[in-house]
Amino acid sequence: MSKILIVDDEIETCKALDMFLSFKGYECRIAHSGGEALEIMRGNGIDLVLMDVMMPGMNGFEACRTIKNEEALKAVPVILLTALSEKKDRIEGIEAGADDFINKPIDHSEVLARIRMLLKLKEAGDLLNHAFEDMHSLIVYGEQTLDSITSADFDFIAKIDGIVELIIRKDSSAVHKPASVVVGYETEKGHWSWYRYEAVLASLNRSALGGNIRQSLEPVWQNESHSGFLNQADLSRSEFRLFIKELEAQNIKIKNIVYYLSRGLCIVNLNHEREVGKYDAAILNSMVAVSDSLRHLARQVQETKDAFIYAIHALARASEVNDEDTGQHILRVGEYAGFIARQLGLPEEMAQKICRQAPLHDVGKLYIPAAILKKPGKLTEEEMEIIKLHPNYGAKIIGDQPRLEVARSIALTHHERWDGSGYPRGLRGEEIPLEGRIVALADQYDALRNPRAYKPALTHAAARDILLEGDGRAMPSHFDPAVLAIFRKFDRKFSEIYERMQN
Repeated sequence: MSKILIVDDEIETCKALDMFLSFKGYECRIAHSGGEALEIMRGNGIDLVLMDVMMPGMNGFEACRTIKNEEALKAVPVILLTALSEKKDRIEGIEAGADDFINKPIDHSEVLARIRMLLKLKEAGDLLNHAFEDMHSLIVYGEQTLDSITSADFDFIAKIDGIVELIIRKDSSAVHKPASVVVGYETEKGHWSWYRYEAVLASLNRSALGGNIRQSLEPVWQNESHSGFLNQADLSRSEFRLFIKELEAQNIKIKNIVYYLSRGLCIVNLNHEREVGKYDAAILNSMVAVSDSLRHLARQVQETKDAFIYAIHALARASEVNDEDTGQHILRVGEYAGFIARQLGLPEEMAQKICRQAPLHDVGKLYIPAAILKKPGKLTEEEMEIIKLHPNYGAKIIGDQPRLEVARSIALTHHERWDGSGYPRGLRGEEIPLEGRIVALADQYDALRNPRAYKPALTHAAARDILLEGDGRAMPSHFDPAVLAIFRKFDRKFSEIYERMQN
């Protein structure tokens, strides 16, 4: 049950909201001043705040600003209840960090709709933060364990080859080492691959094995990783009988065994020229366990990254729920932006960040009324002013999570213009972050190509001419000359991306 804090110095207003929201299934707390609200929030796990602006002492603006400046409270959505209608009052509320506004007298159905929307956004944000924390923990662990591992370059069979190189006997004097090693591992598709290693003329030889080796080991497999050993005298009466029979059917003779088994990996050392014991099992276990763990770690890291990218796209798609016929707009903007970044010579890591996080450029539209976004005709000045708030809203939704720093910058600055005529802050030239300048052109190109409620789709040639020559609304002076030069040189690439990703 979500906890909602109602803050108003008017007792009747608090009672009415408390009765209505409690009936709708929310747990409510009441405060009659900004200071009292902060005391309640600091110890009660509040999920959302409904706060009046005009209160004695600490007013709603001041209380909201304090909430958004406290690390433990800033993620809690704040809806300001106000009878103020001046534009400057709303701007003050935005600057204070308010997540939404509701005008007095209060419409309870509107209150309920706004609360539900903001609680869903908070839940999504909390899940995203948990995903970031999990990913960060996995990455730190991997770096501390083996600096060279990344999910992109982790070649598991190559790691196993390296281990076998260390443990296999390469000449007759190394009697403490095995003459042969059998390795089995579970592939990404859930199948098992099996190999036999031998040293031939001091070089490692790997050959594939067939048969039902995995099934023959069922009697000795356990849920947890474990290692052990068997000498020749123990082989005939051990649970390894089926395994030995399977290998002998493939002309592999066995004298003794040192093994390591886990859910996804099996390594069996065969035929030392001496009896084996606990020491041999411990050595094998220590050599293999780290690589086996890192293999699972690499999978988890990649899965978390995939979930991170999916979450970005899901949030971006949500931002376009009220736009008409946008299709794959958010993904295409990312592709254009990544291409521009690479052509500008940015490091690949940064180019990938821009590509993956650019889809969040319009996430602030979640706060813009659907009637404005879907309006087929020209917007009024007042409606345009509301539209111009979406970069600020976008930055607020994304927040200050370090891994989304690029997305936040893009959301906030992709409508700024090189000549200073953009919004929301009227930045000029290199005052605009490079990622914002890149996405400004990428977004404008795709907006021209895409049909909207207020215009038809344009051809590539028409969109190109507008960007390079201008049409009054879009002018070359709006764009970073270096970014525009990339478009001028590679405009056909933009057309190819559009056509490829149109559906």
